[in-house]
Amino acid sequence: MPKSRLLLPVLIVLGVIVVIIVLIPFLVNADSFRPTIQSQLQSSLGREVTIGGLSLSLLAGGVTADHIAISDDPAFNKGSFLKARKFEVGVKLLPLIFSRSVEVTGITIDQPELTLVRSASGQWNFSSLGGGKKSSSSSAAAGNFSVEKLKITNGRVTVEKTGGGKPSVYEDVNLTASNISYTSPIPFTLEAKTPGGGKLKLSGTAGPINQADAALTPLQAQVSIDNMDLASTGFVDPSSGIAGVLDYAGTVKSDGHTAHSEGKATVSKLRVVPAGSPAKQPVSLNYASDYDLKRATGVLSRGNIQTGSSTVRLAGDYDLHGPAAVVHMKLNGSQLPVKDVEGLLPAVGVSLPSGASLQGGTITTNLSLDGAVDRLVTTGTVLLSNARLTGYDLASKMKVLSALSGLKSSSSDTLIETFSSNLRMAPEGIRADNLNIVVPSIGSMTGNGTVSSNNALNFHMVATLAQSSGLMGGMTKGMPMLGGGSSKGGGGIPFMIQGTTAQPVFVPDVGGMVKGAISNPLQQLPGQQEKGMGGALQGIFGGKKK
Repeated sequence: MPKSRLLLPVLIVLGVIVVIIVLIPFLVNADSFRPTIQSQLQSSLGREVTIGGLSLSLLAGGVTADHIAISDDPAFNKGSFLKARKFEVGVKLLPLIFSRSVEVTGITIDQPELTLVRSASGQWNFSSLGGGKKSSSSSAAAGNFSVEKLKITNGRVTVEKTGGGKPSVYEDVNLTASNISYTSPIPFTLEAKTPGGGKLKLSGTAGPINQADAALTPLQAQVSIDNMDLASTGFVDPSSGIAGVLDYAGTVKSDGHTAHSEGKATVSKLRVVPAGSPAKQPVSLNYASDYDLKRATGVLSRGNIQTGSSTVRLAGDYDLHGPAAVVHMKLNGSQLPVKDVEGLLPAVGVSLPSGASLQGGTITTNLSLDGAVDRLVTTGTVLLSNARLTGYDLASKMKVLSALSGLKSSSSDTLIETFSSNLRMAPEGIRADNLNIVVPSIGSMTGNGTVSSNNALNFHMVATLAQSSGLMGGMTKGMPMLGGGSSKGGGGIPFMIQGTTAQPVFVPDVGGMVKGAISNPLQQLPGQQEKGMGGALQGIFGGKKK
């Protein structure tokens, strides 16, 4: 038999198939299935769903809508929670053609725009997805809903808070999920570009979906973040001053009640207070935390802050249910090398004088961190021992005091034997009480003062000098009410530190001298029998009363 005769039946069958493929979209009104698909989605999501006109595409294996919109929770927004210009629904073709039933196999949403909103109480607008507490019939309908595959491509997610504020936008959001239902875990992979050009990736399983509160859905996932700008994430209040670039690798595991997460976060250019500036070196946090999803509170069970070769311990609890995170933490570090800490000082608003740096020595600190992160108050003690302030000669900078006391500068650096203080750091600035500084080339200095949020200095100090000569030495030796004597024969010299942290200015505290003289009842000075103001003046200037 000629080969042409064998090919003829095959060609006829292929022609019939082509004709069917061409004609079926005209014979089957795909748009008639729109109410069914909308109803299934509304039942499963518990939200109003609007789908545009449907068209059948056998080559694509389903129907295509020109748009889709899912309404938001009315408690947050009267607009859309999600909207997209293109929506594809994969369906089983034979049941669709011959029995006109819709069996969904997959959903693809291209270029959707999704809005996530957080209320002042800590609730999210996606929590009510699934319809909240449904009736038994509605729950049964949702339980029967399943999709083999969900795909979101080139999405755009906006994160914002109720009451205003600048929203944060995540671009190129791509999600792939399979075996979607309300009765089993859902494998998924999520990738996105974060604000500021970073990258976010999550992969794991979520589910079974909690229909009463989607935010309580069990979850197991690996999380990685690269180059994320903390200040623009939408999860940190910009007014808190917290900023930096984050790299993170960790895991999260939730049973729907408690979420356990652990991992390592490294932040470069860290800033933790509004008046701070970027840290000069990165800092890492190796942590473990347990978080109560219902109460929105958690405990930091492990918090090792690492910088250089040093480790500082951080532990405590936190509360996320309000408009801003509230923390109660303890931070402890013992004998940390100064070289590991100096680069972090700008992040907490501490600046050294221009051109100066710290070398050698150790720092020991015990601090408490309390309050909302955007109004955080840090209190505690700090002790700096045996460090050298290079590029800054304190004796020469205190030239007015040095000249009066006879001090002479012998080095361009300043050796700090001890620097200790009780600190309080808050948005308005830093307060230092019980300040005690021992500089062998000068003596000891005690007092208290403040550093404002714009780095302005206002300190009232008393120096007990290692050397006592010159006019000021004579004054303090003759007037113990100005500060008393020292074991080396020197007196206390009141002075002030003004200017800024970059350019401190040292001036005599005349008011402190007068106050000291007035507060002490013009006692009889050494070698003088006269009393009253005349005796005081005679003691100061060393002359005889006339």
